Amino acid sequence: MATSGPTTSTTRTAEHRRLGVLAVAFMIIAASAPLTVVAGGVTSAYSVTHVDGIPFGYILLAVVLAIFAIGYAAMSRFITNAGAFYSYVSQGIGRPAGVGGSILALISYNAMQIGIWGMFGFQISSFIESKTGWASPWWAWVLVGIVIVGFLGVNRVDLSAKVLGALVALEFLAVIVFDGAAFLNPAQGFTAAPMTPSALFVPGVGAVLAFGIAAFMGFESAAIYGEESKDPKRTIPRATFLAVAVIGVFYAISSWALALAVGPEKITDPTGITPEEAGPPLFFNFVGEYLGTVWVDIMSILFITSLFAALVSFHNAVSRYAFSLGREGVLPRQLGTVRTSSGAPWAGSLAQTVLAAVVIIAFAIGESGWNPANGPYPVLTLFTWLTNLGAFGLVLLMVLVSAAVIGFFRRDARDVGVGSRLVAPIVALVSLGTVWILILANWDVLLGQTQSTPMTFILPAVLLVPSAAAVVWAYWLRKAKPDVYRQIGHGADEAAAPHLGSEPVGV
Repeated sequence: MATSGPTTSTTRTAEHRRLGVLAVAFMIIAASAPLTVVAGGVTSAYSVTHVDGIPFGYILLAVVLAIFAIGYAAMSRFITNAGAFYSYVSQGIGRPAGVGGSILALISYNAMQIGIWGMFGFQISSFIESKTGWASPWWAWVLVGIVIVGFLGVNRVDLSAKVLGALVALEFLAVIVFDGAAFLNPAQGFTAAPMTPSALFVPGVGAVLAFGIAAFMGFESAAIYGEESKDPKRTIPRATFLAVAVIGVFYAISSWALALAVGPEKITDPTGITPEEAGPPLFFNFVGEYLGTVWVDIMSILFITSLFAALVSFHNAVSRYAFSLGREGVLPRQLGTVRTSSGAPWAGSLAQTVLAAVVIIAFAIGESGWNPANGPYPVLTLFTWLTNLGAFGLVLLMVLVSAAVIGFFRRDARDVGVGSRLVAPIVALVSLGTVWILILANWDVLLGQTQSTPMTFILPAVLLVPSAAAVVWAYWLRKAKPDVYRQIGHGADEAAAPHLGSEPVGV
């Protein structure tokens, strides 16, 4: 395939393989944004569900995702493609399903990335106002951030890894300081009850798991960096398991610490947490009382950098999916180019940057009709709507991948044990399918609505309708552009390989 110029190419070389296990793991953990989850996600979950068993919920979800990762890791030994799950679904279920899954992934990752900008802009604006009195527009800081993320996106991926590594390390340090203070100063005495199954399996458990799964989103992104890893067959599985273990244990302990800081009895009392305390104030009020205002400021800044780290990670995911689809001709081929010097998918990165800017500007214009008495606009609309939409789509994508693992090894076991190629994927399929149904059942709760509104139905349609249309598009490609169809999910350089060109039965 011809190059698009002296500084771009459609292929990567060994020089572009710069990432090791820790670098990829940092990319994954950064996407989950540890400080954001603890200070924002966990506090909101306690405020909405009034269930104090959230710490055990994180342990349960970590086990489910680790089981999912068994089949996912087994498949990653045989597929190295920046399209990641798109490639897995294409080769395990069929090319049409793969194209549908690719659009599902693109919309979901874009929704996560763009939605987080809402919280990012609001936090910077609020922090500056608290220190200077200047009420700066939230969207202005977002547009500045988009430029910075875009710059990182078109440069060497190890530059992003180094930035994310530093930010994630600081996040962990900040939360560990909070955890220590909470364990030493429990509001209602020390108890291990939040870490027990009986605290989780109560009315509201469905909403807890729906909230909780969003905290892990991004862990599945390791395969996206397969083409940029030093040894993808080892790096990707190891980084995935490392990330799941670290995230699961860290969130369980930190949410337990938060339960002690607030008090289990206050959490489980439907009227115990006042509207003024709900959400991040549960975290920051405790920090201010026991650690002082200096630590509040430090953690507020790290909260912002935590969001930034997640933004970089999800931006990288979107650009690599776009690159893979462009390289194979499913999307415009201009997207399937990388910078020769860095191997970064510059066209996909630029496309995501432009899309993010357009959506932010649209939401900024829409703010004119918002009543400030309803709460912070960018958080309750942009952040809440899009991040929940992203989690909804990514869980569905993992359900598809679980089925794809079974289909991939059904035709050729490739000396992979039955536990990895069949048992684990079946357990993951059932477990993650259940979580996806719980998300759908608690959709209004996750959007902060007391009853259904048009957005209850519009948001899922934004995700599901284009994904279904993409399946139809793939069938059209099979007839109209068979050469493009053969490449779907296999990588431009791999499409001619006979063992990869086979199609699952019936598709």
